[in-house]
Formats: sequence, C-alpha cells, structure tokens
Amino acid sequence: MKYLNKISTAFCAAALGLMSLTSCEGGDLFSVNAPDWLSSKADSIAAEKAKNQGGDVIEGLEEDVYTVGATDYSTGWWAQFSKYYQIPEGQKWIAQFNLNINPNASNTYKNYAMIICNDEDRGAANYKEYGAIRYDFQPSGNSEWGDYIDRSLATSDLEFQTDTDTGVDKLGGKVTLTVDRTNGGLEVTMTNGTVTKTYIQKSPLVNLNADASNTTIRCFLVPEGSYISWLGSTIEPIGGFTSKEDKQPLSMELTGVPSEVLVGTSLKDAMAKVTAVVNFEQGVSKNVTADDLIFQAIPNMEDLGQKTLVVMYNKTFKGELCTTPISAIKTFSVVKELSAFTQTVVVPTPHILGAEDNSSGWWSAHTENIKVEPKETKVVNFTNYTTGANNWNNFVIVLNKANFAEYAVVRSDNYGWGDGYAACTSSGGQEDWDTWRAAMNGAKVTAYITNNGDGTADVKAVMHGTDGVDYTQEYKGINTVDPDDMYFRFTIDGCHLVFDNELGASDCSSGWWTTHSPLVKVGAHQVCTVNFTNYTSGVNNWNNFVVVLNRADLTEYAVVRADNYGWGDGYAACTPSGGQADWGAWLGAMNGAKVSLKIANNGDGTADIKAVMHGTNGVDYIQDYIGINTIDPENFYFRFTVDSSYLVFE
Repeated sequence: MKYLNKISTAFCAAALGLMSLTSCEGGDLFSVNAPDWLSSKADSIAAEKAKNQGGDVIEGLEEDVYTVGATDYSTGWWAQFSKYYQIPEGQKWIAQFNLNINPNASNTYKNYAMIICNDEDRGAANYKEYGAIRYDFQPSGNSEWGDYIDRSLATSDLEFQTDTDTGVDKLGGKVTLTVDRTNGGLEVTMTNGTVTKTYIQKSPLVNLNADASNTTIRCFLVPEGSYISWLGSTIEPIGGFTSKEDKQPLSMELTGVPSEVLVGTSLKDAMAKVTAVVNFEQGVSKNVTADDLIFQAIPNMEDLGQKTLVVMYNKTFKGELCTTPISAIKTFSVVKELSAFTQTVVVPTPHILGAEDNSSGWWSAHTENIKVEPKETKVVNFTNYTTGANNWNNFVIVLNKANFAEYAVVRSDNYGWGDGYAACTSSGGQEDWDTWRAAMNGAKVTAYITNNGDGTADVKAVMHGTDGVDYTQEYKGINTVDPDDMYFRFTIDGCHLVFDNELGASDCSSGWWTTHSPLVKVGAHQVCTVNFTNYTSGVNNWNNFVVVLNRADLTEYAVVRADNYGWGDGYAACTPSGGQADWGAWLGAMNGAKVSLKIANNGDGTADIKAVMHGTNGVDYIQDYIGINTIDPENFYFRFTVDSSYLVFE
C-alpha cells in the first residue's frame, strides 16, 4: 500500500484514486503479494464450504436469500437473528437454508435454534416466547426450553449425551424446516436428509397475544458459532423476501479501528482487527474482515499526530467487483507511547449527603476526601435531588490537596472558581436551563474526576435526567494541580445526593435482568477497577454478578457471568479462564465474596475482563475473559446486573 503524502482536498477523490489501483481481480490491499500457500488454503476452505451447499430451492418456495451469522463462525448466542416468519393458526410454513457448521466446532450446540414467540417484536412490552427448539438433541441437556415447550415431545435420530459429544458436523448442509399448525397443535420437523429432529404437540397452543382474536405465532432462527445461508420460504417474512440476484454495496460501519497506533507500526498490522458490517441493496448485510477492505492513512503513518483513515470496499454481495465502491472514514492517532490511564469506581461516604428534604445549605456537608493518582480517573455514580429553585441547587465537586487547600470548585451548571479554574475550558452549559433544572430532581449522574499527571485535571459529569435526556458538563484543563497531591470531595446547596452502593434486593430475590447499575465509560487504553461484595442465593452458579459490555445506546458487545459463561458477538472470540476446579466450594464461598473486577479497553477493538473473587473460605478464585472483540474503542461502556444475587460496591 502506498501512502498519500498530502492531505487530499476531497476524500472521495482519494477513495476513487485508490480504487483505480485495486479494482482488478486479485488487487493487493496492502501491496502484499499472496503466497502460494494462501491460494491453496483458499481452495481448501472453498471445498469445505461446498460440502454445506445444497442444490436449488425445492419447488413451491419463494427465494429468500440472505445470511444470518458471521461467516467466520464467530457469532455468539442471541447476537444475530433471522427475519420474522408469521404462521397463522391452521397454516404450515416450510423454509430451506444451508446450515454452515464450523469444521472445528467441539460443542453440540454450535448450530441453530428456532424461537417460537407471539406476534410481537423482540424487546416489545408484550413480547412473549413459547420457547426454543435447537437442531441438536440432548435429552439431559438444554436442546429445547421454554414454559410452553414439552421436551418429552421431541425426538431425533441423532442423540447427544453431553455438550462435547462428537457429531455436530452431521447437522450441516441443506436443512428443510417445517412448522405445521394445520392439525390444531404444533408439529416441527428439521431435517438435512441425514439427521431429522421432530417436535409433535397435539394440543393447541396457548394464545400469548394481547389480542385474543390474533392467534398468529412468529418463528425466527438464532445461530451460535455457525451461520445460516437462507434459500427460500413458503411464507413471506416481515420485511419481504430477498432476491438471490447479486446486490451492490450501499454503506458500511466499521469496528475495531484503534484509537492510537505506536509510531513505526505498519498500516496493515495496525488495522488487522478491523471489521465492517457492509449494507447491500434489499436490506442485506454481511460481516467483512480486514482482508477484504482497502485502507488508506492520510497524510501518512510516519509522523506523529492524528490521521484520517479512509476504508474502502469494492465488492458486491457475491464478491464480484461492484459498480460504485463505498467508503467509511475514521480517525486515529500515531503516538510515541500508548495512553495508560486507569479508572476506579468509588462510592463516597456518607452514602447520603445532605438532608433528604433538600434543606441543607451551601457548604453545610461534604463527603470524605478521595485521592486521585497521576493518570487516574475516579468514577462516582449517584442520584441528584434538588429543590429546583436555582441552577446551583445541585451537586458541587471540590478539587483540593490533602489538607483541603483548593485547586478549583466546579458546579453542575457550568460555573466554578479557584486558581485552577481560571485556565479551564468548560463545555458551555445547557441549551434550556429550565428543562435541565426540572430534570435534575432524580437525575442519575456519573462523574469522572481525572488527574492528568501533568499538573492539570478534568471533571466530567453525565447527567441522565428524569426526562430521559443525557446532559453533559465538562471542565477540562483545570491547572495549578500537584499531581501527587490531588483529592476531590462533594458538597451541596439546596440538594442532596444518594451515592449508588447497592444493586439488587438484599435478600437476593431480584430476578434476571431486573436491575442494572449505571453505565460507566472506559476510554481507549484504560482499565477500570470495581471493588464490591457479592451475595448470592446459592441455588445456581449463575446466581452471582454479571457484567454487560455495550455501547452508549446499550447495544451489547458481550455479557459475561461470574461462572465462566457468556454470550454476544464479542464473546465468541474471547478466551475464558476455564472456571473453577470445585464448583460446589466456589458457589458456597461466593456469598459474601470480596470481588475486584477489572475491565480493560485495549484500544484495538478488543476488551478484557479479569475478576479476583476472594471467597468467604479464604480462597482467591480467578475468572478471566480475554480478547472480547467487535469493540468500538471510542464507544465502550459497562454495567452490572444480577440474577438472584446482590452487590454492595465499595
């Protein structure tokens, strides 16, 4: 790959110019010639895929051609879904697709499941599931589940005894799926000609729709560690059929672009983990790896500073050269040394600051001093309550030395004072102060206090108002700070603060996904530490803490549990530490265990989670999840949830 030495006046011109260099068959994306072994490997992969490809769609089916799941087999559970197919009472649905099984799959459940639900979208308030039927069959496992699925009605001519039995490869190939409601009950058949699984229920289905007159059900497929290439369907799905004709690319979304790259690193190595979701005509999309993308750094990779990354793609859905190449733009920085900031979530004491009727006056109550080390950020979550009389009747953050000599005092309403405050830059406040003031009574706040280590400090507060709007207030570059003697504390004025130190009911009665901690952002090349005590009902291994990694809009990268289990697009690629040698002892020791959990944003599209659980039996238990991918390093957050457990943060 040649690097442009001057910034182009138009990125499109740069993109098209580069396309002229790479538009021929076999064009090199980084000017690296493909060795003979690569061609040989490609042939072997193509041959393996050919085993899973069937012939034409059977007579009577309409073409419905699209792919569900990453073609590198990295899709985790509940990460990608097929279209919805609606089956009214008294009708039959037949679908056909190629099920692509990972040749290296070692678990029987790495295939697909069909979910049967009422006539609602996932996530809708009235969405309800009958249950799931997976293609593998394991009577002692979980190959079927749900409140309205009777496992005794399922049969198969291929039975697995454990999750690690051999034979999952036999499930691949062209699968014909039939869901039959013509006989008053529910009959499901899954077959590829080698393995046939059936579920035959003679009794009518309970109607789970809010409208009693609507007896339609929906079905959709969910792959795990596999991918599905649809061929056809007898029922038109929501969103319509997808033609098998080739499709032109329209746009793409990038993930895994590093925020920082060490000087001397080649563009190829720097972008090796970048992936893109390419959107084609007719609403079809697929995942594309760095090998199929074209990269250009502007102005170059040799000099330090911010760079513009132009990423291009020039293929159709079928892999032919497209009519008009598409591009996407990101920025990154070439640096001498990667940033190494750490974060620590802390809970100030007292846990309630100020009178709960908001009668406490200015400077009448303070939390304790909390130290912030050089290149560290302390993160505090709390709820702000206010009289609403004035803008300043909300939280206040004081930056000071250990002896309380002040650097700066900053308020939530774009105002402050002190020697260090004079040099800072504020975010400018809010557009509508009246709306903001009303939304602050009960607002959920996450405050970030950063010691930059160079004599300056930053304060940022994200205030999730009661009106559902996120308000931000920042103070950047507060100076006169001694980086080895920097502390902060909170004070109040006509308000009171409740610091978040508990999650879940103290009797461990909170059910799955019923409550979450506030979102905490972890910047690129940052590691965030959270210390807490874990309490559990002790019924199951999963009745302990759960960590959710997601974007700001709650789109998930991965969900991981305390007991060596997780799911999500990013989870599929990670390496768990393998769990515990004695699960019974571990579960008993987790009721009251002291946990130190680290969440690392590696800045390269991956994240790591490491938990040290100091059990009540005195034993330290370790649980790691290394290499969670599909991460956007500039949009990376985490939160906790519980499942018959209870967490107390320190």
